[in-house]
Amino acid sequence: MSVGITIISRAAFGKLQKQEEAFLPVLHDITEAFGGFDVGSVFPSSKFLRRLIGAERRAHKIHQEADAILQAIVDEHVAKIGAQQDHDVVEVLLKYRENPELGFPFTNVEIKAVIMDMILGGGEITATTVSWAMSELMRHPHILEKANKEVRQVFDGKGIVDEAGFAELNYLKSILRETLRLHPPAPLLVPLECQERVVIAGYGIPEKTRVYINVLAIGQDSRHWAEPQEFCPERFLDRPEASDYKGTCFEFIPFGAGRRMCPGILFGMTFAEIMLANLLYHFDWELPNGIKPQDLDMSERFGITVTRKNDLHLIPIRCHPKTV
Repeated sequence: MSVGITIISRAAFGKLQKQEEAFLPVLHDITEAFGGFDVGSVFPSSKFLRRLIGAERRAHKIHQEADAILQAIVDEHVAKIGAQQDHDVVEVLLKYRENPELGFPFTNVEIKAVIMDMILGGGEITATTVSWAMSELMRHPHILEKANKEVRQVFDGKGIVDEAGFAELNYLKSILRETLRLHPPAPLLVPLECQERVVIAGYGIPEKTRVYINVLAIGQDSRHWAEPQEFCPERFLDRPEASDYKGTCFEFIPFGAGRRMCPGILFGMTFAEIMLANLLYHFDWELPNGIKPQDLDMSERFGITVTRKNDLHLIPIRCHPKTV
């Protein structure tokens, strides 16, 4: 996750932020607290129960910690407005602060919300995807070998992973798609509220009902995917209609569909491709302590995102790619 926040910081904030290390534990608390089961939500009218279980108190504490860090980022940029030539995302947002031409309020509150969305979506979720991809590759050595071969064929002679070669990494991209199918970081999409009573597949959904889309169940539906529990990147090579993230193939919608789909798909998946390609190009990987691939622990930890319950520990073996 720290790598994810580092890259987001460079892309969105202009440089590495000193708040990064402080934000990591807060981000962990956010994903854990707001993704778990809240008994108080079952009895929303019982204020006593909500106070008793302490969910609101914990949420308020986490909010204060996160807000302090985000405010420090904003303040740092306010102090440097006009003093630097490179304009990052935060500086651009500050130009629109309190702008009456927007037609809606845009204050520090909204700016901090945008920063939080970028960190959660671009950093935490994408890093989680790469972690699951590496886990599956270690469980399937033949797939890892095939991925290594592709990446090194494309970039050998260059010595580095550059953007020009990514169009040729079809198998690596299929690995990430298959990872998202089996391990969607957000198995339940952002909830939507039904504006009027509708009937879908024979089920009546009343007005004002909160509706969740179960991406995990859709991606493992045996009616649409052969052997859905198996990790098989080749399935996406044979299904070009499911090879994008635009929500046009409803059997594969890890980022949602329509107007409410994730706006950061291109950024997030480009980040994931770069990260995974570098890991495979520069290193060979082994499991520690003689662990066999089939014995690798794949337990999950549930929160806003579904991450590995235990960190993935691997042994990197530096390889020396061919250069011209």
